Amino acid sequence: MDAYEYAVIRVVPHVERGELINAGVLLYCQPRGYLCARVELDERRLRALDPAADVEAVRQALSAYELACGEDAGPLAEESPGSRFRWLTAPRSTIVQTGPVHPGLTDDPERELDRLFARLVLTPPAGP
Repeated sequence: MDAYEYAVIRVVPHVERGELINAGVLLYCQPRGYLCARVELDERRLRALDPAADVEAVRQALSAYELACGEDAGPLAEESPGSRFRWLTAPRSTIVQTGPVHPGLTDDPERELDRLFARLVLTPPAGP
């Protein structure tokens, strides 16, 4: 088992109101050199919090997390995965931000990212 860290990527349309929706997960596993983000914006939920939200700008901000984790990470490409994770999880007061960092143990970081994403981001199916 390897230790990992993760943070939920959140959309906070009006920071002063504190309302948010989970829109992604960022996972870093130092022993395996694994850093990955998975995002999905639920536009319906965003519009419920802010009917005037710039959905395209939010999508672009979310995609920046995925890009920063890839091999073509732009200005972050020279940084180690750990440095990129710390930079991505640094507190900011913008519409797209990460929550607190949490630890865990896993044998498969990619599978763990899938599990966390399904549990924390995807909208559960409507009940009967």
